[in-house]
Amino acid sequence: AIRAPTGSNAQSWEFIIVRDPKIKKGLARFNRQAWRLYGWIARWTTRHNPRSRRILNAVQWQADHFEEVPVIVVACLKGLYIPFLHISTTTYFGSIFPSVQNLLLAARAVNLGAALTTIPLWNLISVRRILGLPWNVTPCAVIPLGWPLGHYGPTTRKAVREVVSFDRFGNRPDAYR
Repeated sequence: AIRAPTGSNAQSWEFIIVRDPKIKKGLARFNRQAWRLYGWIARWTTRHNPRSRRILNAVQWQADHFEEVPVIVVACLKGLYIPFLHISTTTYFGSIFPSVQNLLLAARAVNLGAALTTIPLWNLISVRRILGLPWNVTPCAVIPLGWPLGHYGPTTRKAVREVVSFDRFGNRPDAYR
């Protein structure tokens, strides 16, 4: 994770590796609180999509068993975060997500299950308190890590032609139509 690029090469990340059952239980509580609302909305909006429903079932399992996950990594950034400017938000969080992606890829390479979530972070004050974070360290992402249950094979992704546009949105290359 720490080999990833960051804005201005600041390397202002901080990773909290949570193993303590009490802290995991607190994060699980925050996760379930937010998931009650978010999960309801997600289930309603995807009610006619079986693939999305399967994914939501996996997320529900994780919410129900969050504190049982062996390790929870909380990726944080040090420094002032000004949430009301779009450029500030994208620049700030753009410095942590490359490292999170590296962590996710490294986990998959050694057959560990890992997922990026931000749902447990809905109550920043409580998360800061339970993790002992100072005011200038912002939790940005939560990555539960553990041995996967059930099928864990190659991922499926949309074809490039479905997600690439040239110059303007929707301008698909002829070769991919």
